[in-house]
Amino acid sequence: MIKNVGQTDKIVRIVLAIILAALDYFEVVKGASSWILSVIAILLLVTAFINYCPVWKLIGKNTATFTK
Repeated sequence: MIKNVGQTDKIVRIVLAIILAALDYFEVVKGASSWILSVIAILLLVTAFINYCPVWKLIGKNTATFTK
């Protein structure tokens, strides 16, 4: 698996996951939306830690390497 998530992208994913998890934890969002936010937060964390995003692969984006 080729890495396609760069450092900045990784930080953004982790921060967003923390925000989404906090919204769920503090019950700002309730019901089915709460579950959806939790799943999205987990997906963001997983993709950040494995440095690979299948969506980026589908659209041909790679934030891990930049060309000049």
